[in-house]
Amino acid sequence: MTDKTTPETPAEVFARARPLLAGIAAGAARREAERTMPYAEIRRLAEAGLMAVRVPREHGGPGFSLREAYQLVIDTAAADSNIAQALRSHFGFVEGVVASRDPAYRARWFPRILAGEIAGLARGELGAPNGVHRTRLTRDGENWRINGRKFYTTGTLFAQWVTVSVRDARDEEYSAFIPTDREGVQVLDDWDGAGQRLTASGTAIFDNVLVHPHELSWVDLKAPRRAPGLLQLILAATQAGIVRNALADAVDYAKTRARPIKHALAQQSVDDPFIQRTVGELSSLAWVSEQTVLATADAVDRALQAEDDGRQDLVTEGTLAIARTQFFTTDAALRAGQILFDVAGASATQRQFNLDRHWRNARTLASHNPMDYKAQVLGANLLTGAEPPRNFF
Repeated sequence: MTDKTTPETPAEVFARARPLLAGIAAGAARREAERTMPYAEIRRLAEAGLMAVRVPREHGGPGFSLREAYQLVIDTAAADSNIAQALRSHFGFVEGVVASRDPAYRARWFPRILAGEIAGLARGELGAPNGVHRTRLTRDGENWRINGRKFYTTGTLFAQWVTVSVRDARDEEYSAFIPTDREGVQVLDDWDGAGQRLTASGTAIFDNVLVHPHELSWVDLKAPRRAPGLLQLILAATQAGIVRNALADAVDYAKTRARPIKHALAQQSVDDPFIQRTVGELSSLAWVSEQTVLATADAVDRALQAEDDGRQDLVTEGTLAIARTQFFTTDAALRAGQILFDVAGASATQRQFNLDRHWRNARTLASHNPMDYKAQVLGANLLTGAEPPRNFF
């Protein structure tokens, strides 16, 4: 972090981020091919203050708007989509601190976030429907204990803290926020998905883990929550970054390696009208994806402000905007990962180039929120006036 007493402006943060992200991008394909976890890269981002961009200026942060924050997510994903998704849980936690109306809570966590500490998440479980938690919370004198096993613990391997979803003997849900180095916590590097291979999205084990009362909070499942929608928009921003990355790889390959086929209409690949057309389509997909995410961030910002003012009229607009954006950016990223090879040709399928990572990563991200559900919500709203699920706030 900087030693400045005056918080940095967003422009200063972006200026510092660009060379850092360029260095991360240079090794992204190799890291993924060799399955080298990005511990050092994520640590550099945290130490550069990029995990704290949403901290308000009055608390020492740069006070990014949501548009600026999601621009940074897109830029990070364009460098390495694994890193952008690995930090998704952290950004969700920070949003919870930003939204908190408890001054003591904000005062406790903003300094830690500014110091570069990272939060992970342990919510999902294998073999159980979404939202069902078999990880149990039991009383131990004045404290509590957690026992259970979680999966899809994205980013927790890189984190100093983890939020664990648990149920007590009455089946009430709680969130426990504990350090990842506490006795009994074990985070495994066992994610073996087809894509996003370096996101540490595997298993976390909690073996009789101590939880102090101040680390535990009851979850009101009926209360509106802003985190789920914001986390979904991070997925869309990550897809937009994948499209930009695929475009960059297509341009580089066409300029430096590609050869025209025998009956091509040009002597050089860069002059081939069909390759030019494919690169043009990739450029369009990248630009529209990015602008769509940023416009949606603006819509979400308006909805959050309206909610803070006691109004709910813009919540539906923000929810539908996220659904539209997820549908479009997912489709765009899958399309980009496919047509990239129309620029490069058969030789580009060699493992040394690892160009298939774009489609694999986009496909893996797409599995989080099936496109059919997004389209159905949008269609139902237009045709019947049905309100979208309240998983936005």
